[in-house]
Amino acid sequence: MKALSKAINAVRLNNNLQNLAQIGKIGSTGVSRLAHSPEDKQAVLHVKKHMDTIGLQTKIDHFGNLIGRMDGVANDAPALVIGSHIDSQPYGGKYDGALGVIGALEVLESIHEQGITPDIPIIVIAFADEEGSRFNKGLFGVRGILDKLEEGELERQDKTGMTRRQALIEFGCDPSKFEECLIDTSKIVAFLELHIEQGPVLEAKEEPIGIVTGISGPLWMTVEMEGLAGHAGSVPMAMRQDALVGAAKVIVKLNELAQEVNGAPTVSTVGSLQVFPDSRNIIPEKVTFTVDLRDIDESRRDKIEQAFRQDLDNIAAEHGLTYTIHEDTRNGPRFCNENIMQIMREESAEMGLTPPELMSGPFHDSLEMSYVCDYGMIFVRSKDGISHNPKEYSSPEDIALGTELLYKTVCRIACQK
Repeated sequence: MKALSKAINAVRLNNNLQNLAQIGKIGSTGVSRLAHSPEDKQAVLHVKKHMDTIGLQTKIDHFGNLIGRMDGVANDAPALVIGSHIDSQPYGGKYDGALGVIGALEVLESIHEQGITPDIPIIVIAFADEEGSRFNKGLFGVRGILDKLEEGELERQDKTGMTRRQALIEFGCDPSKFEECLIDTSKIVAFLELHIEQGPVLEAKEEPIGIVTGISGPLWMTVEMEGLAGHAGSVPMAMRQDALVGAAKVIVKLNELAQEVNGAPTVSTVGSLQVFPDSRNIIPEKVTFTVDLRDIDESRRDKIEQAFRQDLDNIAAEHGLTYTIHEDTRNGPRFCNENIMQIMREESAEMGLTPPELMSGPFHDSLEMSYVCDYGMIFVRSKDGISHNPKEYSSPEDIALGTELLYKTVCRIACQK
């Protein structure tokens, strides 16, 4: 491997990541910064201060997005946008999303230190609520600035009953001013995102970084099955309308469906389940659970969805249950721009690296940005493939390599004249 050119400051980069991880810290390594929470606001202000020290023009818009801009020689030209998010899962790690924001700022700080004025503006965005864990709907900030929010989103409630509208107001935003925060998509030349892989592929290949080829299409649904409560000791088994038994059978069927095509990258997950009335000696009357179904092949994913709906219908009838399905998110797969990928290949070769090219199963802010501009992503190796977990870890050395490739890609796109 060739020596790294060291355009970026790896020590400073790692220190900035660790400093951000102190906000919302849980345990020795984890973080919990739910969207629009006090911890999220503290993190946004912390990163804004970092942007200010670099000399960026900064603002927090009314969606909760943090935006920093570096002017270019042709200041009216379409800008290169880079970034990710700094909100987290409730039981999350310190690198998911945060690497993409702190890495982007390291790139701009390095450009500033070297006295480079980019040809076009470069904008860093820490998008609000990418995770979607608090209000069960992710990519809020990026969809907000693209005018893609859905009806009723502000009335979604978290587990305490607080609406997103109220959370935004407490955060310091004014939902009545959303329209003035919309971005002019004709003023974006491309979007770049640096992210941890969140999977085991790079580690299995013994490679520090990878070039992303595209993002699988996520389908999120919430299912509610309803039966009849009764005394656990007196209602005969054959006469029960047990919503939890029905839900359990549906969940097992979904798991089987996702594995029907051997070797396919289809994945399905039921990650949240609530039982009512949630008592040891009462037959469950109502069960609500989430479905997360993803595939790079949209037609295959949609066939699995239809089979799942049919299984749900059959099982509900078998157990005397009723059900409703609410669709929370539906996106098709989105493929990265070939020209950006080629830049990454060439710059990686200059670094003495040959990064594997791989799909992303998780969605990212890039997913929504892909609908309005070309995009590219860089993955950094995740130890044991762990993410959404305090054990999430990427080494400072791998992070430095990924950020160096981001720097080189940014310079190829924005600093060539």
